[in-house]
Amino acid sequence: MDHTRADAGDLAEYGYEQELKRTLSAWAVFALGFATISPVVGIYAVVQLGFVFAGPAWIWAVVVAFLGQLLVATVYAELSSQFPITGGVYQWVRRLGGPRLGWLVGWIYLASAVASLTTVAYLGASWLHMLVSDSALSPATHVLLGVVFLVVALGINLLGVDPVKHFLNAGIIAEGVASIAVSVVLLLFARNHGFDILFTTLGAESASGGSVAAGFVTCLAVAGWAFLGFDATTQVAEETDQPRRSVPRALLRSYLFVAFTVLLTALAVTFALRRPEDAVSGKIVDPVFEAVTQSLGGWSEKPFVLVVLIAFFACAISIQTYIGRAVYAFARDRQLPFSAQLATVGERQIPWVSLTVTAVLAGLGLVLGLNGNAAATLIAFGSGGFYFVFLAVALVALFARLGGRWNPAAGELRLGRAGLLVNALAVAWLLFEAVNIAWPRAELAPPGGSWIQIWAVVLVFSVLLAVGLAYVVIAKPHTQLPTHPNTEKVKAP
Repeated sequence: MDHTRADAGDLAEYGYEQELKRTLSAWAVFALGFATISPVVGIYAVVQLGFVFAGPAWIWAVVVAFLGQLLVATVYAELSSQFPITGGVYQWVRRLGGPRLGWLVGWIYLASAVASLTTVAYLGASWLHMLVSDSALSPATHVLLGVVFLVVALGINLLGVDPVKHFLNAGIIAEGVASIAVSVVLLLFARNHGFDILFTTLGAESASGGSVAAGFVTCLAVAGWAFLGFDATTQVAEETDQPRRSVPRALLRSYLFVAFTVLLTALAVTFALRRPEDAVSGKIVDPVFEAVTQSLGGWSEKPFVLVVLIAFFACAISIQTYIGRAVYAFARDRQLPFSAQLATVGERQIPWVSLTVTAVLAGLGLVLGLNGNAAATLIAFGSGGFYFVFLAVALVALFARLGGRWNPAAGELRLGRAGLLVNALAVAWLLFEAVNIAWPRAELAPPGGSWIQIWAVVLVFSVLLAVGLAYVVIAKPHTQLPTHPNTEKVKAP
């Protein structure tokens, strides 16, 4: 049977025409998920903060975050198996929790996704500067290089799906070299410590008022950033062959492979650092770079920076890919201002207007970097929004499952009774982590930051939620949904 025709027919049952081109294989979807979660971007962004708050014991926060997010990824895999539609969380919540709630969750999701693109561009700009210069990086230059990141990612996305696939493959190779190969070398030939170091803090608790528990919980708030992005695979369901099977498998495989790589890198760096106490004190700004160059020698600096930079570019490209599809899905349902323009699909069968608009919005977010080091703030913004969305999706799925509005057994992925337990545990984890990330902490704000910066995550997302609620009440986007007899039903395969 022609799978492309069958997939198009499947999509038609939800009220949509096949506009995007189905050219993504199971491997391509895996590559998108892997590049978006990105062990390089995830672990390299949080390792410094991890050492500062928990010392070498920071790795246990990574383990906890991995296990918690594995529960969430499993729930997402179940949902993606049953709803093979571009839009992901917006589509799921709309169908299981109602169109108003679907709009609000989708709105926060879009804001969080744009924040994550800003964060990756900001973090990647540091590596771009390291490649071309040994001088100090000024805030203005940092922001400018972040814009370069976004422009390159947009340019590649506008070339079409095939070029994106090639760059994502290059990103996987770079991730393999920068994370797996280098980590194995460090573990085999550059170990300076034994396993006992993983149970020490080296005085890191002083950053949290002397409390080891408080330092660990703060570290856990940051560690959650390392396991975001697995939902990117759900945004390309309408461009994937046999999405009911391919998307959930790619989601779980990419998540598990990234988790393995993250934990391997965390171990290797912690064991290889000659003076981990310098990472705790902040004297070592980049523990990963320090561990690699100390162990392999000065010759490795530029080659290592180059492969890390490729991984960052691949991550930025993949994030922009799925954000563009998310906006397109929203606009296709006439849920946004200028929906007709945002839903435009060009000759290359890509939503080029959505891609361009989201790149511009991410660029505006880089302005935060003009006020000094914004890494912790941007990570908190991106993580906070995503964990709110994770919690909303998991709660809606749980209530729909218990209320009989959703039968997960109708999808390709069947967990049976275990699915209910996984869903409930995911909700418990997300309740804790969402509050943990949003908790106002002076140590995550810029030095000498005002109360506004300390409460920034709560304030910004409260404003976003208020704006979203006002839009729902005034514009009533749920009344603009396309009418189709099957649009709102929970469909079995």
